[in-house]
Amino acid sequence: MALWQWFAVAGIWLVVLVLSAVVGSWVVTWVLRQASKGDLPWSKHDAIVVAQQIPSADREGVPKPDAGTMDPSAIRALRGGAWMGLLERLAITGTLLLGYPSGIALVIAIKGLGRYAELRAQPLASERFVIGTLASLVWASACGFIGTGTITLVLGPLA
Repeated sequence: MALWQWFAVAGIWLVVLVLSAVVGSWVVTWVLRQASKGDLPWSKHDAIVVAQQIPSADREGVPKPDAGTMDPSAIRALRGGAWMGLLERLAITGTLLLGYPSGIALVIAIKGLGRYAELRAQPLASERFVIGTLASLVWASACGFIGTGTITLVLGPLA
């Protein structure tokens, strides 16, 4: 492999990992905000199953309506989630760039086991966790596959 190809591959890795981690943070936040608004905007039917309302109270003890995935108690329960998501996206994209897609299962297993106790106790937090993890997984996988395809274009099909 020529020297310019090494630099090209290193540059692709760097760009893809930054896109995965940084832009992925914005994408996941956007998805969580959309999810907290309720059903998908293009769905024209009424929900068959009514979501369980989990009452929360303000300072005076008066119940307030559920705020979905953006509820402060859900956000508090998943402290450190932004850092965990950033590292998750880096790990998923990195495993794909290395040609080790089964590493994704390891990343997701570690993340799920690490949060199991918090998720079991907080229904809103578990909803936020699942939506955020799936959005993060999809974004990181897309970045990894695009990066892998770009590297194949630079190096040729035998690389």
